[in-house]
Amino acid sequence: MALSSSAPVSTKRRFYLRWPFGLAVAAVIGYGVAVAMHWDDRGRLWVQEGFESSAERSESVWLPDYKVDIDAKPMPGMEDDEASDVAFNPHTRTLFVVMGKNPFLVELSLDGDVLRQIPLQGWNNPEGVAVLEDGRLAITDERLHDLTVVKVDAQTKSLNHADFQSHDLGESVKSNKGFEAVAWDPMRQRLVIGEERPPKLYTWSTDGRSPLKGDKQPLASNELDLRNLSGLGVDPRTGHLLVLSADSNMLLELDEQDQQVSFMTLLGGFNGLKDTIPRAEGVAMDDQGNLYMVSEPALFYRFKKN
Repeated sequence: MALSSSAPVSTKRRFYLRWPFGLAVAAVIGYGVAVAMHWDDRGRLWVQEGFESSAERSESVWLPDYKVDIDAKPMPGMEDDEASDVAFNPHTRTLFVVMGKNPFLVELSLDGDVLRQIPLQGWNNPEGVAVLEDGRLAITDERLHDLTVVKVDAQTKSLNHADFQSHDLGESVKSNKGFEAVAWDPMRQRLVIGEERPPKLYTWSTDGRSPLKGDKQPLASNELDLRNLSGLGVDPRTGHLLVLSADSNMLLELDEQDQQVSFMTLLGGFNGLKDTIPRAEGVAMDDQGNLYMVSEPALFYRFKKN
C-alpha cells in the first residue's frame, strides 16, 4: 500500500516542481522575443500615440497612416552595393541616393527609376546625403569623420573629395559607429547630423548657400528610444524630424520641440509591407508628404498617406 500511494504523490510533487521552471523558461523566451522584435521600443510609443488629439495628428506627419505603394524595388546593377541614404531635391523633383560600399551618387525618379550615377572619388564610406540650396549637397563620411558640401548640376559626371571644402566632425563615441546621417531643415535653416550609436543628434546653422561656419552643436536627444540611428529626414511642410533605426526596424517622428509624436514599424505585415525591410538606411520626405526609404543592399520603398 505504501508503495502504491507514494507514486502519485511523487509524480504530483514533480509536476509542481516543473511548472514554475517551465513558466520561468517561457518568460525568458518571451522577453528575448520581445527584445529581438524591439517591442520594448514600441510599447510606450504606441500608448503615447493613443493620447494624441485629432488636431495634434493633423499638425504632424502621423506615420501610422502611411502605407507602402512601392515595396522593395531593386536598383538594377547595384546588388553588390550598399544604399546608405536618400534625399529629395525639390528643384529637380528627383531623389539622390548615396552608396557607401563603392562610393557614388545615384539620381532616381520619384518612382525609383535610375536616372544617372555619379562616382564619388576620394570618399571612403559615405553614409549620409542632404540636398541644400542652389544645387548643393552635403555628404557625410563615416570613416573620414567629415562633412563635405558639393555642387551638383545636370552636367556633373563625377565628384572629387579634394575639390570641395570638408568639415571635421570629430571622433564619435564608437569609431565604427560614427556619423551616419544628415538632413537639411529649410524651415529652421540648419543641418541635422546623426551619430549612429548611441543615437545622438547635432545641428549646424546654415542658410544652405553660404560656406559652413562654426561647428556642429549637440541637440538634446534623450527622447530617442532607438537601438541605433541609421537615417534622418525632415518634413519640409511641418519641419518635423524623421529618425530612422535599422536595428529597431522603426521610423520615429519628432516635433519642433524634439518630442516623440508618432512612429512606424518596418516589419513585414505592417503598413502594407510584404516583408520586413532588410536594413533601412535612409529616409526622405517630399513636399507633397510622400515618404521614401532605401535599404541595403539596394532596395527602394515609397510610402503614401492613406
